[in-house]
Amino acid sequence: MGGYIARRLLSAVPVLLGITVIVFLIMALIPGDPATAILGSYATPENVARINRELGLDEPLWRQYLIWLGNMLQGDFGQSFALNRPVLDEVVERFGATLILAGTAFVLCALLGVIAGTISAANQYGFADKAITFAVLLGISIPSFFLGMMMILLFAVRLRWFPVSGMWPIYGARDAAALFSHLAMPALALAVVATGVIARLSRSALLEVLRQDFIRTARAKGVHERSVIWRHALRAAMVSILPVLGIQAGFVLSGAVYIEIVFQWPGIGRMLVDAILRRDILLVQGGVIVVAACYVFFNIVVDVAQSLLDPRIRT
Repeated sequence: MGGYIARRLLSAVPVLLGITVIVFLIMALIPGDPATAILGSYATPENVARINRELGLDEPLWRQYLIWLGNMLQGDFGQSFALNRPVLDEVVERFGATLILAGTAFVLCALLGVIAGTISAANQYGFADKAITFAVLLGISIPSFFLGMMMILLFAVRLRWFPVSGMWPIYGARDAAALFSHLAMPALALAVVATGVIARLSRSALLEVLRQDFIRTARAKGVHERSVIWRHALRAAMVSILPVLGIQAGFVLSGAVYIEIVFQWPGIGRMLVDAILRRDILLVQGGVIVVAACYVFFNIVVDVAQSLLDPRIRT
């Protein structure tokens, strides 16, 4: 197992290096001059040239990348000119809020998706199957940001059950109850699409397992149908479901950008949008690298979990 984990970690290194190249080139090719954005009305040719020298933007592109990559490998992600603070400090602070939102949404979509897919497969072509299929297709078809706005209109503006936006109340205690009231709508809006995808693929994986010989053997021995479905079939199907969960974890993390804008959630997605508008290149690069690294990490965790359920994967 240790060797398998080491191989997966080593295989992630070129992926992360490729991500750094892509992120750096995209930000370098975006129209506009960062020095001009920094200086604003003071952007004289002399001041622009001075800022470019200080930021190393007068160096060749390949040298800029190597300097940036070398500093990042040492833990120095640079300084955000707009916020006047280290990029890493800002990214870590914002990532905590995103992790709360995306983590809650992922737990919701994983549990609801697997349960819905299992119930649907166990009642193939029955009323429960048709009802779940209709709900899943409806959920997949609705964009998360549109669903978020409709939830705000209904549950916050009209019914006044939940606050409109933010992570904490402006006034009052910052306890678990206050966090839950602000978290409920954005987490649910973020989880709906992923729940539908997981439910559909869980149903397909479980139906395939239910046709196998060991399931027929278990039923012939008189094993209770509930035990056949939830104990034997679902465990075997998890080998196929786990990769879907890993992909959806990345989808939920990246989809948090839209939800954070709609609900004004103070996370990394909202930070990236603001940084792009301000041409804060180092902050954008640092935020994207952290999100991409988390996505790669999620997939490694899923691969390891798969290998525990099916040891053949290691070889």
